[in-house]
Amino acid sequence: MTERETDGRLGEEFFTPGTSSFTEFLAAHRPRLLPMRRPFPDGVRAEEGRFPHGTTVLALTYRDGVMIAGDRRATMGNLIAQRDLEKVHPADDHTAVAFAGSVGLALDMVKLYQVELKHFEKIEGIPMTLNAKARRLAGMIRQNLGQAMQGLAVVPLLTGYDASRPDGEQGRIFSFDVAGGLYEKADFHAEGSGSPYARGALKKLFRTGMDRREAALAALQALYDAADDDSATGGPDINRRIFPIVSVITEEGFERLTEPETEELTRQMVQQRLGRPDGPNAAP
Repeated sequence: MTERETDGRLGEEFFTPGTSSFTEFLAAHRPRLLPMRRPFPDGVRAEEGRFPHGTTVLALTYRDGVMIAGDRRATMGNLIAQRDLEKVHPADDHTAVAFAGSVGLALDMVKLYQVELKHFEKIEGIPMTLNAKARRLAGMIRQNLGQAMQGLAVVPLLTGYDASRPDGEQGRIFSFDVAGGLYEKADFHAEGSGSPYARGALKKLFRTGMDRREAALAALQALYDAADDDSATGGPDINRRIFPIVSVITEEGFERLTEPETEELTRQMVQQRLGRPDGPNAAP
């Protein structure tokens, strides 16, 4: 730490024109503050089950925009590390990010990404486009490649409302791989260890033009199927009143469904499962 850092005064770098990326600014002047750093010496890996991991998250488009949801469980190996983890977060007014993978790194990355978008808007005077937001998050994931190779991977899911789309498909979904590869998904997608089961359920239940309630029930059904087959995914905990997080992004912006609304939809879905344990059939 330099003398300038300890006496409370800002250094020259804060007054010198440069990049509009807050992450690049930190990398150049305060790299130790970045969460994407190698925590172990070369050749050392994170022990299996030592750090909390979160799954499962999903997203689907619907009539008014895009919906993003996630279960609440975090695991450490065969142990449940947390029952009420929040994996879905707003990135800005019209963008949301959810994550699977190493919880500690993911939460830090989400916070840094939120600052990144806000910093860009303050510097440039305009908000970043949705495509640029996706590319910026891909770059942050790429910076975490060293940790991912050591066992601490973060796999986010990005959704946003893109008012500039002329085709009426304003709800958009982006997925990533651990190396920062960027992929836009149509209609729906899921990430995490329960994602194969969630995607299978969404493939059966998704249809174009669903309203908010229908989309929320489809998301809850998909998370229920994931929890039914994947031990790392938590189903709704009626006794503790812990339910999945479901949020939407529309022209009006980001909105998280209220706890009473999510609880009512979850209880309806669970009641339906009493008569049909494997869930509803695909719509004709």
